[in-house]
Amino acid sequence: MGQTKSCFHLDIGRLSEFARAVQEDPERAKFAFVAKTVWRDGAVTETRARDNVIVADEPEALGGTDSAPDPVELLLASLTSCVSIGLVTQAAKRGVELRDFEIEVEGDIDIRGYLGDEDVRPGFGAIRYTVKVDSEAPSELIEEIVRAAERTSPMLDNISHGVPVSSRVEVTATR
Repeated sequence: MGQTKSCFHLDIGRLSEFARAVQEDPERAKFAFVAKTVWRDGAVTETRARDNVIVADEPEALGGTDSAPDPVELLLASLTSCVSIGLVTQAAKRGVELRDFEIEVEGDIDIRGYLGDEDVRPGFGAIRYTVKVDSEAPSELIEEIVRAAERTSPMLDNISHGVPVSSRVEVTATR
């Protein structure tokens, strides 16, 4: 039999210790997350983030083999994963148990931008999600917890407000 899910499996003590350390030394809050992506074949890429591997591919209609999520699907997953972790954190901080929850996300995109039409944005035009929560807590408290999770979500902030992105190209010739 599997372990019962609980918000209290989150190590809130460790998080609280870190928050106290940051209060004493705000420099401790500054991180540089790093990921490295390599091309495997066709439209397949493999990204390493710490000791974790994330594979991406395109649907067959876009030239891929549909062997893994598309990068825009990974963006949607990043958003809802981040909000989910925030939801668990905010519930645990308030001593609220959640029996279960799920977040369904949908993004509207016009692929003509990806295909080269300069009059069409290549990214999402809109993203919507629904949070379904199973809990004994009052709905007003659950709503408060969800809003707090959204307010503190780095991914929601990145998507909603944008973030400066720069790039550099290094060409290496193999002979």
